[in-house]
Amino acid sequence: MTSLTRMEIGRVGRFWRVGLWGLIVVLLLTPLVAMQFTREVAWDGADFAFAGLLLVGAGLLFELAARATRSVMWRMAIGAVLLLGVLVIWADAAVGVF
Repeated sequence: MTSLTRMEIGRVGRFWRVGLWGLIVVLLLTPLVAMQFTREVAWDGADFAFAGLLLVGAGLLFELAARATRSVMWRMAIGAVLLLGVLVIWADAAVGVF
């Protein structure tokens, strides 16, 4: 197995960063688009602000954690914990599960 050069590692990192922030944008735009087609989705400004704060905050925390460690396993573990936290907060805010 060959080691990656610094430039190749940078390209892989940029790919994942663009994917992460692109996913956050898509998640925030999905209810906006759904509101155009159905009355089942009725978000207001506070809902978008909450979702944006939650998703962008988790994304920033992941960025900071990813810069702090080089281990892919640690990055995956941190990402999984952040994802679980976002899902728990989202579920509680949506229907008051907890």
